[in-house]
Amino acid sequence: MPGTQAVYYREQDSSQPVNEFIDQLDERKQAALDLQIDRLNDQPPPAPPLPFPHSSQVRGPLRELRCHFGPELYRVLYRRSGNLIVLLHMLRKDKGKLPEADIAIAEARWVDFRRRMDAEQRKPPRAAGRDAP
Repeated sequence: MPGTQAVYYREQDSSQPVNEFIDQLDERKQAALDLQIDRLNDQPPPAPPLPFPHSSQVRGPLRELRCHFGPELYRVLYRRSGNLIVLLHMLRKDKGKLPEADIAIAEARWVDFRRRMDAEQRKPPRAAGRDAP
């Protein structure tokens, strides 16, 4: 059975907010964050979430991947969908609890992700030319 795979949430305009956040950081920070995200890959399907200090529960099934780069703290908010780990939102955490606004962004993106994933599949376009039936 295939293991889990971390994927970036994609907006309807094809932008990927978490990937874009990482891309604007310097290369050393990018490498450290990518290494932490890789921890989510290839876990067996029934495996529990990564334990603390790598990950912790935010609210319900919403979790945070805890990433550190020296004194800088970063959080990737994510949820699981079958074998996919959907990376919904990322922020630099400076102190205290996660801001409610950031949690709301992740939850709204999850609702959008599920709505689009559950939408009725459209019929593919009919083949043309030599491939036509």
